[in-house]
Amino acid sequence: MSKSPVRTQAKGAGGVSEGRDSAMGEQAASRPKKATNRPVAAQSGSAGTKAPKVPKTGKAAKAAKTVQAKGAVKATKAAEASKGADGARANRVARAAKPESHLAMVRRARRINRELAELYPYAHPELDFRNPFELLVATVLSAQTTDLRVNQTTPAVFAAYPTPEDMAAAVPEELEEIVRPTGFFRAKAKSLIGLSAAIRDNFGGEVPGRLSDLVTLPGVGRKTANVVLGNAFGVPGITVDTHFGRLVRRWKWTEQEDPEKVEAEIGAIFPKSEWTMLSHRVIFHGRRICHARKPACGACPIAPLCPAYGEGETDLEKARKLLKYEMGGQPGQRLNPPADYPGKPAPGPGGS
Repeated sequence: MSKSPVRTQAKGAGGVSEGRDSAMGEQAASRPKKATNRPVAAQSGSAGTKAPKVPKTGKAAKAAKTVQAKGAVKATKAAEASKGADGARANRVARAAKPESHLAMVRRARRINRELAELYPYAHPELDFRNPFELLVATVLSAQTTDLRVNQTTPAVFAAYPTPEDMAAAVPEELEEIVRPTGFFRAKAKSLIGLSAAIRDNFGGEVPGRLSDLVTLPGVGRKTANVVLGNAFGVPGITVDTHFGRLVRRWKWTEQEDPEKVEAEIGAIFPKSEWTMLSHRVIFHGRRICHARKPACGACPIAPLCPAYGEGETDLEKARKLLKYEMGGQPGQRLNPPADYPGKPAPGPGGS
């Protein structure tokens, strides 16, 4: 696992790093001394103490030069040690100033993916579901709300409407009332009834397992379709949600804002077999460490690979307080998480 990142160095005007011992003003020029015929002895230690004369030739001169050289090496090492994290940060800034080739970016991106795989070996979709229909419904409900809120809402939804046929026949006002906690409940209820009717009428009551079919359903776009395909049918797909798009731009994997263009560019970086788990890992990292407003840079294991290191809190102890879910000792988002999830289950309906 990568080492914790170092502290950032203070920057002066124009982004130029300043050392802690930088001169902040001009020194007044010394008044010229009167010429004298007597030689001036070099001083060392207290004022007025004459330094011993160094022989110019012979063995004594050679020995003196050796002592001076060793002293210079010790002084250099002491100075370097005193710089500590600031010196390392300066090296990082110097490397970052060089433009990164596409090949170098791809190698860095794949290394980040490997690091995330070690950090989150238990990464998974954070929506509770038991079959493709439940995952489809939960994903539609997850728009503009948290997975936790969806997971606290869907038990009542599936108790009332366990199949597409049941939901297609739902009274809109009754379904709206059940999904109200997820927000935008009227639009979501309309989409759920519409997609359920389409599944019943066009696909024999079974959720289709092809992207081209899924996106024909009301309220279903590429993101929702990829979630369902990747996690209910085992078909690789990249899920470009808010967290995924934010992180891949922060990591300079792409500059695209359009989700479909992001999906295409990231898909070209990684093998297709990695797409689904890559999505889970990136989203996990965005929810736990690499937050939108205040990322926990100081506690991030992939900070040495991140070109945006320093945008968030770099102090280790302060950064640790920003960690969420199992990373911060808090419950997760699923009421029924996978067996290998190391955190606590989320509180049920009515919980906070």
